[in-house]
Amino acid sequence: MDSETIRYEVADNVLTLTLSRPDRLNAFTEAMGVELIEAFERADADDAVRAIVVTGAGRGFCAGMDLQAGGETFDYGERPGGEVPRDGGGRLVLRIFQCTKPVIAAINGPAVGVGITMTLPMDVRLAAESARIGFVFTRRGIVPEACSSWFLPRLVGISRAMEWVATGRVFTAEEALAGGLVRSVHPDGEVLAAAHALAREIAEHAAPVSVALARRLMWSGLGEAHPMEAHRADSRAMFARGRSADAREGIASFLEKRPPRFTDRVSDGLPEIFPGREEPRYA
Repeated sequence: MDSETIRYEVADNVLTLTLSRPDRLNAFTEAMGVELIEAFERADADDAVRAIVVTGAGRGFCAGMDLQAGGETFDYGERPGGEVPRDGGGRLVLRIFQCTKPVIAAINGPAVGVGITMTLPMDVRLAAESARIGFVFTRRGIVPEACSSWFLPRLVGISRAMEWVATGRVFTAEEALAGGLVRSVHPDGEVLAAAHALAREIAEHAAPVSVALARRLMWSGLGEAHPMEAHRADSRAMFARGRSADAREGIASFLEKRPPRFTDRVSDGLPEIFPGREEPRYA
């Protein structure tokens, strides 16, 4: 699936999503947001996809919102009934948050504005040495979007988050590493390979349904008021997975010292671990 703004490529159970507007440093557009949401929908439905890597074409990851419209870029106009329009980056981030596959960002170059906030619901971020990162919103007269007020403080702490968003300055990959925003920094040209190696480790050795449930438990746990809520969800997940074919295979393969052959499919649905809770949708 190649579209106007992204490339969709699956190999060895790893999907590589490449933002593909290299002449504009992969600047974000409404069309790109729609196409990325569709790509995550497709990936969730495809059991051949066990992990996802997101990167950028050319020398940039994503230079933020495309500003070709000039000063009117963020003026969304009046809506009937006074409805407040939702930002496109937020819709994308919520879809990534709901993804059942682990998502890894290979930040191969500049990532500013929505170019970095879109990575916050991704599970792991790797950066190239030359990558420059910036939550530049206040320098453009706007505010951080794409649910970053929820994600960023949880990832790096409130003090670091406020420093980055209040100054709006662009900083180095090394500062991002020191602040806990990225997992590792790699020589230019090697970050995508490092991300693929991590994705293949997940795809080759972990049970896809267990990974999907673990992802949901971890992210949901960030918002729980008490660890008892996590305990209840963990217990439900353990009960469901402990009876599964994957659990039997995981133990057998360990005892027999061979690679596992997990057969349970994410597309068949996940066990209910938060009964009675209505999960908000991105749409």
